[in-house]
Parts: sequence; structure tokens; C-alpha cells
Amino acid sequence: MKKIVTIICLSMLVLSCGSRKKVVTSKSKNKTERVIRQPKTNTGENVIIAAPKDRGEVKSATKVYATATEAYIANYSGIAKDEMRDYGIPASITLAQGILESGSGNGRLSVEANNHFGIKCHREWTGDKIYHDDDAAQECFRKYKHSKYSFRDHSLFLKERKRYSTLFNLPIDDYEAWAKGLKAAGYATDRKYPAKLISLIERYQLYHYDLEVLGKEPKRLVQDDTKHTVVAGDTLYSLSRTYNMSVKALQDLNGLRSNELAIGQILYIKPL
Repeated sequence: MKKIVTIICLSMLVLSCGSRKKVVTSKSKNKTERVIRQPKTNTGENVIIAAPKDRGEVKSATKVYATATEAYIANYSGIAKDEMRDYGIPASITLAQGILESGSGNGRLSVEANNHFGIKCHREWTGDKIYHDDDAAQECFRKYKHSKYSFRDHSLFLKERKRYSTLFNLPIDDYEAWAKGLKAAGYATDRKYPAKLISLIERYQLYHYDLEVLGKEPKRLVQDDTKHTVVAGDTLYSLSRTYNMSVKALQDLNGLRSNELAIGQILYIKPL
């Protein structure tokens, strides 16, 4: 009887052992960052790049300028300096002309055709064209793929035409002489064109870009009885009383479209 009981117990023990399964547990690891393994480099080393924890996009900061003119200067001063190096035209003059003729980059020709200087098609032009009302209705103007080509055409326009040859005999750091020389050569019909260019150059200190190219001190501004430097409290009305001029005369002489003045702005108080 004892043998039978023993056999039964052994049989039950064997069956119970065969039905058990081992339970394997693994310790989870806390990861602070995920890494991606890249293929081996030619040095045989594994390159490991840490993947960012946050997948959100990082937006780069964009500098904001107070006026469209300041933004224009920041965008195109480098091109103007390159043109000065290559063609001997003061960067200050190029920038002032671009600001004036393109409306600080907001005019239709500059926006739709990258034409910053209002250069018309002329006979030799074989590129793209845009039509715009100017001296006459729907005149043909050059259209560029990039603004830099407009600046280059402006340089070539002055350099290759005989009527502008006298400009290149002027000191390259004398922006006043260049502004007046452009008018004398027939670049613009507006008699106030030189004053407008000089006012822009002095208001925004564009002559510093000439300095950067030439590597020398800029010509110092000479304050005389034809100019007034705006100080705190100045208004067009107060200046008109001081200099015995009408507000409109001051606006016309300096190419002003509003009554706003900036501290440090140079105003002409007598015709050039």
C-alpha cells in the first residue's frame, strides 16, 4: 500500500513541475534622451547624435527695423559696397538713389520687377520686361530675377554712358559732389534731386559705407548757414519761424512728405 501511495505522489509531482513556466522580469531603464546611431565614419567610430527631447520647432528671431528705409539699408548695403569696389560709385550714392527711386523697396517696380532704379528697357535690353506708367503711359522697364542685377545695371548705366564720365573724376568720398554731378549730367529732372540724396545720406549716415570700403575716416559734416541739424523740440513750424520760411518751402526743399522730424536729421534751409 505504501508503494502505491509513493508512486501516486511522485506522478503528481512530475506533472506539476512540467506545467510551470518561468517568468522573466526585466528592469526598465529610465532614459533622459533618445540617441540615434549613425553608420560608422571613415575613421571606424560610431557617431552618436542626441535626439532632442522636444520636437517642437524653434523659430529663429527676425530683426525688426523702425522704418522701411532702415530695413532697405540693412538688406542692400552689402550690394552697394560691392558695386563701389567694382565700379567706383560711392555706396552712399547708390543706396540713397535706391531708397529714393524705389520708395525704400516698396514701389511697384522694385516689388514686382526687382528694379530699384527705374531703369527703362532701351534698345539693348533683351531680358524680361514690365510696363509701368511714368513719363508716359505703360512705358517699358527692365525686370530682373534678383535685385542685385538691378544694382549692377545701375553701375553699368553710369559707367558706360559718356554723359556720366565726369562723375568718375570726382573724389569718391565726396557724396555732395556726386549728388550734384548726377543732376548736372541729366540723371534726373527734379531740381531738388541732389538735396534729396544728400539729406538721405546724412540722415542715415550712409557715408559710413563709403568709409568701410575705403578704410578711412569719413568726410566730416560741415555745419554752415545752409543746413540745420534737428534737435529735440524742433518742428517744421518752429523752424519756419526761425529761418523765416514757410513750412511748405522747408518740405519742398528737403523732399519731405510729412511734418515728422528725427533728432539728428539734416535739413536744408537755403537752396543749394
